[in-house]
Amino acid sequence: MAEEVLLFSTWPSIYGRRVEMALKLKGIEYKYIEEDLTNKSPSLLKYNPVHKKIPVLVHNGKPVAESLVILEYIDETWKNHPILPKHPYERANTRFWAKFIDEKCLPAILKACWGEDRKEREKAVEELSKLLQFLENELKGKRFFGGETIGLLDIAANMIGYWLGIFEEASGVSELLTREKFPKLFIWANEFVSKTSTGTPNLKGMLYLPRDGG
Repeated sequence: MAEEVLLFSTWPSIYGRRVEMALKLKGIEYKYIEEDLTNKSPSLLKYNPVHKKIPVLVHNGKPVAESLVILEYIDETWKNHPILPKHPYERANTRFWAKFIDEKCLPAILKACWGEDRKEREKAVEELSKLLQFLENELKGKRFFGGETIGLLDIAANMIGYWLGIFEEASGVSELLTREKFPKLFIWANEFVSKTSTGTPNLKGMLYLPRDGG
């Protein structure tokens, strides 16, 4: 019996794009279901009754929610093209930095671009600069965070590789990620986009979307 893989998401979702990247890297066939976040489908509410958010992966009728959890599930279920390191310490380190990106970097990016006032935005820009320096150091001259191939941390960092430039353009803020400030991270972002590009959407007028997901 053929496997059934469904992905409930919305096309401008940072989190949904993570899952799509992993599925495509591993060559997994899946059916994509576009959600209207202003009128969520009964299926989404059924499969994710706790958070009622996208993305949700449904594999043979069994739902998995939260993008980082979904990425690990995908990697454990389909063994080709592993995206998590084999060594337990390296796996733990990857999880740490992925959580760092979600819990530290994304809030700082959103405040830097759309803070309530100039003072809040300036403070967030300073904070984001310090956070991005941690990621700059974590690359340590590697091609990708995963080494020579794209891994889970690279996929988790899609909000920096793909979306930061879009957020800058949409908000009018500039120079958050430059070659001068973060040479390794800048080069990584360009190569990551070139290797994984699936068409990056324009978020103007849709700025609420990154908040509905995880």
